[in-house]
Amino acid sequence: MKIDLHCHSTASDGVLSPLALVQRAIEQKVEVLSLTDHDTVAGYQHLKGQAALLQLYLIPGIELSAVWSGVTIHVVGLGFSLDDTLLAGYLDQQRQARQQRAEKIATKLAKRGFANTLEGALAVAQSLSGLPTAEVQIGRPHFAKYLVSEGYVPDMATAFNRYLGAGKVGDVKSQWPSLAQVVEWITSMKGVAILAHPLKYKMTNTKLRALIKAFKVAGGEGIEVALAGQSQDATHFLAELSCQFELLASVASDFHGPFNRWIELGGAPPLPKQCKPLWENWVLEKMRFC
Repeated sequence: MKIDLHCHSTASDGVLSPLALVQRAIEQKVEVLSLTDHDTVAGYQHLKGQAALLQLYLIPGIELSAVWSGVTIHVVGLGFSLDDTLLAGYLDQQRQARQQRAEKIATKLAKRGFANTLEGALAVAQSLSGLPTAEVQIGRPHFAKYLVSEGYVPDMATAFNRYLGAGKVGDVKSQWPSLAQVVEWITSMKGVAILAHPLKYKMTNTKLRALIKAFKVAGGEGIEVALAGQSQDATHFLAELSCQFELLASVASDFHGPFNRWIELGGAPPLPKQCKPLWENWVLEKMRFC
């Protein structure tokens, strides 16, 4: 069974609409999919009643931002109800944090001579997502697209290399909730909390183990082990960690769009045999979004 439990649409920083994403997943023979946009579930609004959903199991999901030991960490939440009354309050907090971050980025860019970047990034995000202003999530890719459209930079890569990438003027840290709080949010909605792309944080092995331990103590149940584009050695290392900490193992592409031939929907390698798959005891028919 081909499974992908981490990908993004235009509701956050992906380039495909939610429906186009689902259709591509079907073309790639994905049977179980979760759309996990950053700090929003707005993409699911575009999928209600779509016939394409009959061709796979779509599991409700989200990728929430948190902070641990001064590092921004991402936690994937899966299997919760999109109608849970707690969800709106949690997402409002995340939306406010993202808006404050966007305003700080715009202020810093203005000091470099780039005018109206907040309005421009908002317009880009709205045109891509089709969402009302109150639900739009502005991220650095939207600022980058605006800078390209205005001719400030020739392409997205240059925008990040000069202004928006790590350590650059537009690399503004948000006031995210703690890792423990985000995990508690997910579990309070009867969802499963998964530590996203553990090797992306570029920690020492000692610090990574400390992160995973803190994540499990907070109530986290699994980590992403098999990721698209990841080396075999990395996958086996994460498999060892999942066993060591007795955590479930998840698979993910972290797909954002068809611009990287190594990262495709459903493109994660198989889980190593020693792992306990996250979905082992799932009843998919009861979990699916339709």
